[in-house]
Amino acid sequence: MPAAAGGRRYFQAPVFAVAPMIDWTDRHYRFFARLLSRHALLYTEMIVADAILRGDRERLLGHDASEHPLALQLGGNDPAKMAEAARIAEGLGYDEINMNVGCPSDRVQSGTFGACLMQEPALVAECVAAMKAAVNAPVTVKCRIGVDEQDPDVALRDLIARVTDAGVDGVWVHARKAWLQGLSPRENRELPPLDYGLVHRLKAENPNLFIGLNGGLQTLNQALLHVDPRLRSAETPAVELGAPLNGVMLGRAAYHDSGLLTAADGYVAHPLTRAPPVPIAPDAFSDRDHRLSLDFWAGVRDAMADYAAGHIDKGGRLIHVTRHMVGLFQGWPGARRYRQILSAEATRKGAGPQVIRAAFDAVFEAVTARQAAE
Repeated sequence: MPAAAGGRRYFQAPVFAVAPMIDWTDRHYRFFARLLSRHALLYTEMIVADAILRGDRERLLGHDASEHPLALQLGGNDPAKMAEAARIAEGLGYDEINMNVGCPSDRVQSGTFGACLMQEPALVAECVAAMKAAVNAPVTVKCRIGVDEQDPDVALRDLIARVTDAGVDGVWVHARKAWLQGLSPRENRELPPLDYGLVHRLKAENPNLFIGLNGGLQTLNQALLHVDPRLRSAETPAVELGAPLNGVMLGRAAYHDSGLLTAADGYVAHPLTRAPPVPIAPDAFSDRDHRLSLDFWAGVRDAMADYAAGHIDKGGRLIHVTRHMVGLFQGWPGARRYRQILSAEATRKGAGPQVIRAAFDAVFEAVTARQAAE
């Protein structure tokens, strides 16, 4: 594992990550995402430590070898259980163990973990220390800037100080408060105001700690500005953000417009191998590049069709795979037909990988026709 600046064992900056999202970043999505980006750090859905200790580990933790670099997000508040779950995950090859200190849902709160742990920074630090003692993989925390009436300047500083003393390898900050009562999880992602400046100030105060940003990032342009101010486009205002951060994490924006992942590799190195960025669009900073060859996309088509066939052979359904693929090709010729085929055909009884091939081929035909007309 490459060492981060200052000696902590974490991925070398800058890191581009896809956020852990319950019901979304499952193994099918991650296989698909890895075909689009070689360099993005991928996260599992949050998995509760108790479930790993008592449940079907293959179902919960199974993954394809291609998914790396891959991080497991753990939910829990018992240091011993978190340590044992982390040990199990490391044994299955996970590259990072991340502790959820940011989810505000009622379901998570009922287990007394997630965002409510912002009120118990000492316990979070105990969990980090226990996991650090159990594994060699990096241990990180994903948190909010505070909850309810907490002062973020105090709450986030206190949490970072405590987990740093416990040996944490990195902190991912969703730059919003969470309100534990009165707001739905969706409202908690959208209504509390963002405070990117606080995260940048804390980075300046903790130069040797990996600090990454999450929350409200809608485009690749907007996100990468936080790790390299030189990556500025017309859509990003000329504001001084402060000390550059070590990573950026996109969630729903990357999920709903999955073609964004192909562009990310043009600006960040591989976090494990340090393979350099792939110069996809050297003449423009863009969230996607339609000039990627159809050979590349044919490879994605074939890989997803083969993957779906394997899933179906194991008793799965095509929709389990294709539901994650609808956001591809936004803005492309044939994109509407692509979505129609996936949405209408993948749910039919007996639907198979030919649906994926037909959807991709609709785009290829439209692109070829557009090129011929130009």
